[in-house]
Amino acid sequence: MGSDPSRRKVLGIAGAAVASAMVSKTRAAESNAADRSPAEPFGYCLNMSTISGANLNIVEEVEVAAKAGYHAIEPWVRTIDDYVKKGGSLKDLKKRISDSGLSVEDAIAFSPWVIDDDAKRAAGLESMKRDMDVVAQIGGKRIAAPPIGATDHAVDPHRAAERYRALLELGQKMGVLPLAELWGFSKTMSRLGEVALVTIDTGRADASMLLDIYHLYKGGTDFASLSQINGGSLHVLHMNDYPAKPDRAHVSDANRVYPGDGIAPFKEILPMLRDIGFRGYLSLELFNRDYWKQSPLKVAKAGLEKMREVVKNSLA
Repeated sequence: MGSDPSRRKVLGIAGAAVASAMVSKTRAAESNAADRSPAEPFGYCLNMSTISGANLNIVEEVEVAAKAGYHAIEPWVRTIDDYVKKGGSLKDLKKRISDSGLSVEDAIAFSPWVIDDDAKRAAGLESMKRDMDVVAQIGGKRIAAPPIGATDHAVDPHRAAERYRALLELGQKMGVLPLAELWGFSKTMSRLGEVALVTIDTGRADASMLLDIYHLYKGGTDFASLSQINGGSLHVLHMNDYPAKPDRAHVSDANRVYPGDGIAPFKEILPMLRDIGFRGYLSLELFNRDYWKQSPLKVAKAGLEKMREVVKNSLA
């Protein structure tokens, strides 16, 4: 009986399933804010822009994130759409993500919800509704709401707040929270104070910002301003670093580097985030062409190691 190959095969499959379940439970516990250590009070997430140069499909991206040891992912909706167009099932994708021990803390999409053109804004809300539905079907919790379409002109922040309120109302119906995203290069929502006004002026407790180390720098926000906000209302923060050269005026997305490899003042930023109550996810978001030429798994692992090292060194 001990030599029965079919029995060995069954036991092997069962063992693998148990091991997979244990890994998933461990990672889920680690991603729970209540279970994190004081040395690492944040969760770790992979934004798929970091490895997008490899042109992986969403299933392969999930595998990379899981193998690298992340708690969560931040997929791009367009990659999920490609998966569906090729016959993929959102239900299957949701299960695959869950079985990998990952959560979908946010998703990246680009719908013009804040622009002044009424017809285009209405179309943008319909597009966002569709994207929210996709995100909800894979178990996603949130979706980015950057000022797409309004980067070359300033939208009055009070009007932006009215439009963000409408977006929040839509998100409440869809079960996916839109996050007002700061873009440092934009003429709309480029600074922390402006995005804070947009969220506060909605009069809604669920209003939340999506901040980014690089974009805070690019837009000219003083990092000390982070002390003025409620970190408990932040869920995801895009994690990256930037070099001394090019300077602020000329630095671009492509210049982003691993946390700790640039000049961002993490020993100021991370303790401040901890002290204001942020217990969300640091999501590695890079667009570095040199990294894109490397193995996606190598980049994902290196990024996670760099994030953890910066966090531990900053909070020691």
